[in-house]
Amino acid sequence: ADHAPMRLTGLTVTGPDGKAVQPENSATLKKRSVFDVNLAQPGTYRISVENKGAFANWKDAEGKPKRARGTADTIAKEIPADAKEVQISESIGRNESFVTVGKPSAIKPHGTGLELAFVNPADATDHVKGEKTTFVILLDGKPAADVEVAVTRGNTQWRDKLEEREYKTDAKGQVTVDWPEAGMYWLEAKSSDKKTSIPQATQRRLSYSATLEVLP
Repeated sequence: ADHAPMRLTGLTVTGPDGKAVQPENSATLKKRSVFDVNLAQPGTYRISVENKGAFANWKDAEGKPKRARGTADTIAKEIPADAKEVQISESIGRNESFVTVGKPSAIKPHGTGLELAFVNPADATDHVKGEKTTFVILLDGKPAADVEVAVTRGNTQWRDKLEEREYKTDAKGQVTVDWPEAGMYWLEAKSSDKKTSIPQATQRRLSYSATLEVLP
């Protein structure tokens, strides 16, 4: 927050019926991006910003390190023919928020990259101080074991310690988080593998983050 605006290029909003909801009045300001979502039906909405890209590192004819970024379709064009020691990696990142109107509804997974799933539909938005929530971390639509998850309470600018808490998913891809204080929280998960969709890439870097509200 208050650092740089999130780009809305990969913004999607999914309604309780699984259909896309068109964001309204989108604008990118100096330090933040804003938009409206019309919550026309009861249930749980998922608001996602997905970023996909490719990164390349190499050495030129003189042995100097070079690098470039692009998409799966453009990254090869960024690398000169005489490049040496070329390394290409693919990245998939997703940031999400969840909003429930009335009774919670189940959320269908994206099926690609890292994402958050829930043991019960209410776990997407029903978080209360002093209670616990069990999340499921999915990788390409399946529960992922041994994924590192970090949870940080908001308002870090008003305390001298980050207070990041670290977890790791179990064999079922689950992690249970307790909520010591009310407020906003940031949940983040990271992983990597070699299951790339770009032929030249040797590594896939995956990241996921979500903002969650905890009530008193």
